[in-house]
Amino acid sequence: MILGVILVGFIVTILFFYQRRQQRQEKELSRLKDEYEREILRSQLEIQENTFKNISQELHDNIGQMLSVVKLSLSVLPIEKDHPAYEMNKNSQQVLNKAILDLSDLTKSLHTDRIAEVGLADSIRFELASINKTGILRTEYSVTGDEFLLSGQKSIFLFRIFQEIVNNILKHSKATLLTVDVIFTADEDFILEIQDNGIGFNVEDKKHSPKSGVGLKSIFNRAYLIGATIDMKSEPGKGTRVTIELPCQEENK
Repeated sequence: MILGVILVGFIVTILFFYQRRQQRQEKELSRLKDEYEREILRSQLEIQENTFKNISQELHDNIGQMLSVVKLSLSVLPIEKDHPAYEMNKNSQQVLNKAILDLSDLTKSLHTDRIAEVGLADSIRFELASINKTGILRTEYSVTGDEFLLSGQKSIFLFRIFQEIVNNILKHSKATLLTVDVIFTADEDFILEIQDNGIGFNVEDKKHSPKSGVGLKSIFNRAYLIGATIDMKSEPGKGTRVTIELPCQEENK
């Protein structure tokens, strides 16, 4: 009987340690899988950022220069005020000037180095100013708290999240007002709140819809990579409010 009890105890102990080891292996496999997926996602987004940077440089160096040359050529044409082509020439110069300014805004928005240089708050302010110029909708912007530095990758990813959300608002919301609040808390948390007065939508239906675009996935993927949380609230007819929170205490120690 004693030998039987010892044998049963031995078997139970072996099974217990086997299960513990199996659980540890499963956790390790899950961790490795998560880390692998995170690295793949980070690589994809880094390639995308490099592509944006290259496009920005090409637009500035080639298209921007060609437009400037055309503008200069038009400005030196010997056309008197009483000539029939005078007004057309002036209008063409104005159109070219606007195109050059718009192209400059676009290249600044795409170039990742500029985002890191001027800071996230000013990058958002610049983007909203560009939207205001179009007259598509009215924007309101506020910054609360003492701004602290974010790492280059975090500031870039947060800016791209902001751009994607605003792009969705411009395309789908039919909003007339866009409100953006940037908050730097005393506890060194970064909070970005984006709200519109548009037609709204059902968030859960949108998340799980097979027609959900890559834009929404990109928003959550970028947030996942930098450890940010996103709270998206919307109802049909009641607009949309998105809150992004990123704890930065460890980064700023």
